[in-house]
Amino acid sequence: MWERLSKWNTLRNQIFVIFVFVMAIVLFFAGGLAYNTVSTLLKTNAERQIQQTAVQASSRMEALYEHVDLMTTQVATNSFVQQLLLEDLEGESASFDQRQAIMQIVNSYVAYSNGIDSFEIYLPNYARLFPLNEADLPQRVNVKSIEQARQENGRFVWVGRDPSNPDFFLGLKQINLVDRWFSPGGYLIVRVRDTYLEFDEPSEEDEYMILVDEQANTMTSNYEGDVEELLNGEEQTVTIENTDYMLVKHTSDITGWQTVILTPINTVTEDVSVLRTTLLFSAAAGFGVFFLFSFLLSTVITRPILKLTKAMRYGKLGALKPSKEISPTVEINELIETYNQMVETMNHLMQAVYEKEIIRSRSELKALQAQINPHFLFNTLEALYWSLDEKGEDELADNVLAMSDLFRYTISSPQQADWVNIKDEFDHIERYMQLMKMRFEDRLAWKVSLTPGYETVKIPKLLIQPIVENAILHGIGNKDGEGFVEIEAIPTDDLSKLVMTIKDNGPGITQSKINDILNALESERVPSEEGNGMAIPNVNKRLRLYYNDANIRELSITSEVGKGTVVTLEIPMNGGFV
Repeated sequence: MWERLSKWNTLRNQIFVIFVFVMAIVLFFAGGLAYNTVSTLLKTNAERQIQQTAVQASSRMEALYEHVDLMTTQVATNSFVQQLLLEDLEGESASFDQRQAIMQIVNSYVAYSNGIDSFEIYLPNYARLFPLNEADLPQRVNVKSIEQARQENGRFVWVGRDPSNPDFFLGLKQINLVDRWFSPGGYLIVRVRDTYLEFDEPSEEDEYMILVDEQANTMTSNYEGDVEELLNGEEQTVTIENTDYMLVKHTSDITGWQTVILTPINTVTEDVSVLRTTLLFSAAAGFGVFFLFSFLLSTVITRPILKLTKAMRYGKLGALKPSKEISPTVEINELIETYNQMVETMNHLMQAVYEKEIIRSRSELKALQAQINPHFLFNTLEALYWSLDEKGEDELADNVLAMSDLFRYTISSPQQADWVNIKDEFDHIERYMQLMKMRFEDRLAWKVSLTPGYETVKIPKLLIQPIVENAILHGIGNKDGEGFVEIEAIPTDDLSKLVMTIKDNGPGITQSKINDILNALESERVPSEEGNGMAIPNVNKRLRLYYNDANIRELSITSEVGKGTVVTLEIPMNGGFV
């Protein structure tokens, strides 16, 4: 199967598939993001509108409630009603004519409200003052409502449905006597038609609107299900008869009544469905257009490459031919021109390859003949040492032996490490100083001191010798009289580093020259054009390379003209980084 598919694994198909795949991903994520964003925005706006509708419905009920409260307040504070209740407290009962007169007053207030059906007035002992039929207050409302009205002290109390007629609601208020320091003087019941509290027609066909009082008693509703279940639930969506509804609640701060609105979700998301259809159609159309252009683009890109590939196949036959294809694409044009130049160069190289092979062979032979065997050098020096020793030339023999050991230490095989014990480095310096004494004789004296116990500290090979050589050549070599060089290694107070000091009593260095050397160390350049100043920059660079993370001070120089020079550097006890 894979063999059959491999013939379709061409550059054109790869470009085409990648373009289409990338476009599909872009369309998928962009469309999904747009759909989620807009649908969420539409749902949020719809929920806000429904919430606003609930607030408006609740505000309308608050207005009706306040209107009823206002009417009861006007009746309770009517001067004639106040006078009759005050006289009753003083022991003078109202006459039949006075009770009849109350009817005219009450009817005048009822006429100004299309929701209020009637008023009832009761004495403090719960006996009815108006209307004229005999009944007491506990027969009309429960004792709990009477007690609540007493506690509210004149504020309106909503009782609920009229026990004698469910088509009406009752409200209760305690009447306070203005001329008796607002002391309780009786009770006022108002009866309100239930149609007075009905909602307007819902804006949606399947929308439900419910109004409940503070005791969760249904006051008005077009929903036939269990209202208590809706009130106790915390879900924002409910399912009624296999239809999902959005649930919005609002509680009035004035009445304590709760307005509940149930709106079908399919109504809210109707615009989302249109959006989804539009996005799918747009994505399909865009994908089709991009599919076509991707195919054309991949063909245009790969056609010149295919022709160039055919031209390169002639190379299998041993004859490379240039391509004459001219592409409108700059990059492909450059590729063809580069190939043509390569063909020309390779044909030329093919003609000269035999001559170059001969030259390379001869060069390798000469390099082999010119190689120096270090063991031959060491053996020759050893033979010279024994010859001088037999002739009694002890001092010269020792110098030859020192030279042999110096060469052996300096000329390392590639397998030898770059790290040595500090004792080996100091022994190498001793041999070097012994050879230098052949030149300077009594003018050169030296001292090499290493603190006991630190002989095995590892340092880079030949790190100190260049500075010692510098001190002899530029210090002792430029001084008249005896010269002295001291090399010592002392541990720091915290025993984490060794401080290496190379001192000489030469003519010293001027401060300007020291500044030039320090600037050269910072910029890693050689300060001397003749090459004599390479020792210090070389050592400083090796310190940076081997101890780049060891937190050590870099090489420092102090000098005083006529008194000598001191070069100091630090070496970590635990080595550095190879």
